[in-house]
Amino acid sequence: MNEHARLDHVPIPFIDVAAQRRRLGRAVDDAVARVLAHCQFVMGPEVQAFEKDLAAFCGARHAIGCASGTDALLLVLMAKGIGPGDAVFCPAFTFCATAEVVALCGATPVFVDIDEATFNLDVASLTRAIPVAKRQGLKPKAVIPVDLFGQPADHDAVRRVAEAEKLFVLDDAAQAFGATYKGRKLGALAPATATSFFPAKPLGCYGDGGAVLTNDDGLAETVKSLRVHGQGTDKYDNVRIGITGRLDTIQAAVLIEKLKIFAEEIVARDRAAKRYNTGLADVAVVPKVAEGSTSVWAQYTIRLKPGRRDKFAADLKAQGIPTAVYYPRPLHRLGAYKDFPVAEGGVPVSDKLSEEVISLPMHGYLDDATQDRIIGAVRRALA
Repeated sequence: MNEHARLDHVPIPFIDVAAQRRRLGRAVDDAVARVLAHCQFVMGPEVQAFEKDLAAFCGARHAIGCASGTDALLLVLMAKGIGPGDAVFCPAFTFCATAEVVALCGATPVFVDIDEATFNLDVASLTRAIPVAKRQGLKPKAVIPVDLFGQPADHDAVRRVAEAEKLFVLDDAAQAFGATYKGRKLGALAPATATSFFPAKPLGCYGDGGAVLTNDDGLAETVKSLRVHGQGTDKYDNVRIGITGRLDTIQAAVLIEKLKIFAEEIVARDRAAKRYNTGLADVAVVPKVAEGSTSVWAQYTIRLKPGRRDKFAADLKAQGIPTAVYYPRPLHRLGAYKDFPVAEGGVPVSDKLSEEVISLPMHGYLDDATQDRIIGAVRRALA
């Protein structure tokens, strides 16, 4: 095998965390070393410093670091008193955490369909889901739009329905922090926003982590209390039932350094997405960003004709190119969630897309040669 053929089969990482690690170099090592030196591993000074930087980045008044993106969602629902008898509307096509936190609060997730072009919550389906919840004796309380694959949901449309129905809006921006909607960054668009710093996310740490973003002073104080066992004046003055949901100091230290280069990485991700679109638009359905929005491209997801996905993935795998399916089954078809209500008319778009979507390698360090290799392999597999 000649050198060129050998390189054509070298495995490509789906998300190249190591490339980013090399770029950051000693900055992260030194940041972690400072934590190891002062030994304040829980709620150390880096946590507050990162929260300040994060809030400034997105324009929110408050950023509250927590243990995961799931905890971020859960803490907001707890702070709002969401519980038994309440309905919370969630897209059916998303990661399970969005609905999981609703069920953990004792409330009922009601599944809503998505828009075929953006993969995000379909407001028409939301309006059809509200009467379903009421007929089942549930009180509509909140909606959780998800900014899927890095692109913001249609927040103006969601807000109009929410205001008419008196629904609290909790934005699940776990995949899209850093994206913009009509010139504004996610984090200050909704009454509360939750995000995740899982390592595979566009802004990821070296373990689990998340944050709640809000302009609501009272909500921020309640979330801060809930993340430390419902503390009042101190950790032994428990004024409400809470959880242990703090962001570790070491993760905050890592995130401080990563946030410094995040804006540059967003530009690089967008460039890679545009190159994919140019190279693949004539052989697959490529993703489109809604007018007035930007994406951070947490995933680059194409659509194939039903029945082609398994062979396509196998063809690419044989050439050292990984793929992933987000998501092979919508939430209402998973065992844990199959008995929860669904919008009137079902969620046919979610069902359809779950059979068509497949994601290609995407990160801010995808060089042209590697990306051309992926594009070529995709084109051959679909020829």
